Amino acid sequence: MSLAALPVQFQRLFRALPDNYLLLAADGTVLDNSDAHVAVSMRPRAEAVGRDVFAAFPALDAAPQAQLAASLAHVRAHREPHTIALRYDLEQPTEQGGGFVVRYCEATHFPVLDDDGQLLYILQQTHDVTEQKLASERQATLQRERDEAQQYVQFVLDTMPVLVATTRPDGQAEYFNPRWLEFTGRPLEELVSGRWTELVHPDDLPRLARQRDLSVHERRETQYDFRLRRHDGHYRWMLGRTMPRLDAEGRVQLRVGVCLDIHEQKELVRELLEAGEQQGVLAEQAYQAHQQVQSQRETFYSLFTQAPAVIAISKGSDHVFEFVNPRFQEFFPGQELVGHRTAEVVPEAEAQGFLALLDRVYQTGEPFTGHEMPIEFQRPGQAPDPRYFNFTYQAFRENGQIVGVSTFAYDVTDLVRARQAFEARPSAASA
Repeated sequence: MSLAALPVQFQRLFRALPDNYLLLAADGTVLDNSDAHVAVSMRPRAEAVGRDVFAAFPALDAAPQAQLAASLAHVRAHREPHTIALRYDLEQPTEQGGGFVVRYCEATHFPVLDDDGQLLYILQQTHDVTEQKLASERQATLQRERDEAQQYVQFVLDTMPVLVATTRPDGQAEYFNPRWLEFTGRPLEELVSGRWTELVHPDDLPRLARQRDLSVHERRETQYDFRLRRHDGHYRWMLGRTMPRLDAEGRVQLRVGVCLDIHEQKELVRELLEAGEQQGVLAEQAYQAHQQVQSQRETFYSLFTQAPAVIAISKGSDHVFEFVNPRFQEFFPGQELVGHRTAEVVPEAEAQGFLALLDRVYQTGEPFTGHEMPIEFQRPGQAPDPRYFNFTYQAFRENGQIVGVSTFAYDVTDLVRARQAFEARPSAASA
C-alpha cells in the first residue's frame, strides 16, 4: 500500500503530538496548534486560529514580542531553524484567576518549504522551563542571602574588641582576627603556622599546652588564663575560652577561641592580696569587677542583637529566658519571653521534644546540634506553621558550674522548601 493510500488523519495526529506545537502561515497567522500547546497557552484554539500570532497570544510587554518577531524574521530570511530563550508572560483567563502568568520557555521556529524552496509555514515548538528557571532564581537568592549572612558574621568577628581565633579538629590554627594581629604585631601567616605559642609566657606555656591537648580530645568548652606578649614586649594576662562547633553526629568541625585582656583585673587582685587591704576595699573592687563583667556581657548582647542568627540565652534548670535577640522574638510576636520559663511561654517546645533536649544539654554539658529540624509554631486561630532550623544548644558555665544554655540558630525554611520543590519536579519539564 502506498503512503498516499494510508488512512492517516494528519490534523488529528498533529494535535495529539505530546509537545507544544504552533503552526503559523508564512506571515505569522495562526493555522493550528497541538492540544498540549492549547493547555499551556490557556487560550481556546477557536480564539487563536486565523489571527496574527501576537494578537492571539499577547504578551505583558513588548520585549518578548520583539524577540519572537526577530526569530520569525530570521526564519523567513534564511529558511533555517532558529531558537531563542525568553520570558513570555501570558494572560490568564478570568475563570482561572485572571492576570498574567510568568512563563519561561525555549522556542524553536522551523521553516516548512514547498518544492520550489518557498516558505509555506513556520512550525513553532516550545519547551516550558518555568519551573527550572524559578527554582534556579530561588537557589541564587538563598545563596546570596547565605553569603550576606556569612559576610556579616565575618564582619562581626573582624571588629569584635577581643582576640578571636579558630582551629581545625586536630588543633591546627586556621584563622586569627585583626585584633590578634594588632595585639601581637605579627603577620597572619606567622600566627597560623603555630608560632603564636612563642608569644606565650614561658611559665604559662606547659599549662596552656595541657589545656589545648584537653580541648582537642574532648568536646566541651574549656577556660584558662595565661600571659601573652604584646607587640611592645610587655606580657598581658588573658582569659581564654575555647568552644567546639559540632556537626549533626557530634563530631567537632572547628573550635573557636576567644581571649579577653584581664591584665588590670589580675594585677588589681594581686596588689590587693599583697597589700592586705581591708575586706571593705576588696568588696568594692569585687563590685567594680562585677560591673565590668556586666558591661562586657552587655557588649556581647549588643552584638547578638544585631546578628542575623536566631539567638537566645536561658538560665537555670527551668530554662528561664535571660536574653532573646530580635530574630528570635519575631517567631513569638506580642509575647514577653525574658524572665519567663520556656515551658510557660513556648508550650510547643515541650510537645515537640525541644524542652527535653534543653534538659539534656543543661544536665550533661554536652552540646546538641540540629540540622534542618522542623518546628511547628502554634498561633491562635491559625494552622501550624512549620519552619526548619539549623541550630545548636550549648551549655555555658560560671565558676565551673553549668548555669544555662545558649541557642544559636539559622532559619533555613526557604532553602528546605526550595530543595523539596526542586526534588518533587517531574522528570521531564515539558507541558
